[in-house]
Amino acid sequence: MELATGLFLSEDGSLQRELVSLLVIVTIAAFTPLLVGLLRLKIAEVVLLLVFGIIFGPNLLNLIEVDPSIELLSELGLGFLFFLAGLELSPKSIRGQSGRLAISGWGISLVLAMGAAFLLERTGEIQDFIGFAIVLTSTALGTLLPMLRDSGELKTPFGNFFMGAGAWGEFGPVLAIAILLSTRSSWAAIVLLIVFAIIAYVVSQIPGKLATSRIRELLERGHHSSSQTGVRLTILLIVLLLTVASGFGFDAVLGAFTAGIIMRQYLPEEAESELQRRVEAIAFGIFIPVFFIVSGANIDILAIIAKPWPMLAVFVLILLVRGVPQFFLYRKAIPDTRDRTRFMLFVATGLPIIVAVTSVEVAAGHMTTNDASELVAAGALTVLVFPFIATMMRRKRPAGSQGEDRSEATA
Repeated sequence: MELATGLFLSEDGSLQRELVSLLVIVTIAAFTPLLVGLLRLKIAEVVLLLVFGIIFGPNLLNLIEVDPSIELLSELGLGFLFFLAGLELSPKSIRGQSGRLAISGWGISLVLAMGAAFLLERTGEIQDFIGFAIVLTSTALGTLLPMLRDSGELKTPFGNFFMGAGAWGEFGPVLAIAILLSTRSSWAAIVLLIVFAIIAYVVSQIPGKLATSRIRELLERGHHSSSQTGVRLTILLIVLLLTVASGFGFDAVLGAFTAGIIMRQYLPEEAESELQRRVEAIAFGIFIPVFFIVSGANIDILAIIAKPWPMLAVFVLILLVRGVPQFFLYRKAIPDTRDRTRFMLFVATGLPIIVAVTSVEVAAGHMTTNDASELVAAGALTVLVFPFIATMMRRKRPAGSQGEDRSEATA
């Protein structure tokens, strides 16, 4: 393994290990979509990114070393993932029937997760009661949105219901992380959360106040010049709220998700804007693949192979706690059993929140790296398995049906 790494290093060591790791990561990111397309693989790219991260990570080929510089790129990828989730969040999906079902579904999952975590803690199976419970209530909205968009389901009632459930599957755990996993007391965390919300609101009003005709002209011109003003301002918004959230002791995903929600109100509802396409190109072209590859590299696959049962138990528990309740709760909203099963599998898919929770808890000393690896591996397994099954179960719809009116989902 060390020999393989040494092949990339000059004798005087001038080519640093960070660049070797980055080279391997960007190579994986570049060739994965080609592999999926050429072989016509019916699996999501993120699945292969995770698998390649495991293979080329420290525990197997040892060509990726997750040092602070690579970790920073990964954190930015996680931030972009949550930013795009907030950006895609339509107000219609969290209102009316969709909103009521979504918050009810997450509440039921939270109660079940707390009960399961309590029993496991009492039996000595886990030590981190709160962190484990939060893990069980998450949904990988940002991970699944590209899949639903590519399949044409994002603008259908099915996609709208999932947007609502996924929004609570990310926003609920993000709030829980901010309040329950903060280094401060819960009351202090709530006060700081309110202060953060006030700052975010003030920041959200600034673009509207400055949006003069001259500014709009400069932004439009910037899309077609080297200045790329709109992209730079968007990156400023993301990094600003990431920094503010981190400064208040919250996980960075709170800032990224909030930045996406703020940005959403200034983009057209009916179609993707030029700015959104450019930001997505940066996110999916660079940072988000790094996050998934590094997430795979951080999984101690050898320890899991030696003792796979904890990971498999968490995998099943995520399905039971987060997925199964949705199957019964949405029986009237999604009457077709096959579609409702697919919906259940999508909602039970979780990884980004799991990575965020385990990172916070390991840093705080509340969770061992081995336990964190098992939880992240279970989350990765949901990304590997559930969307694949859901995609295989999808019915072929007649041409023109994808644009189905969403009114029934927002009544």
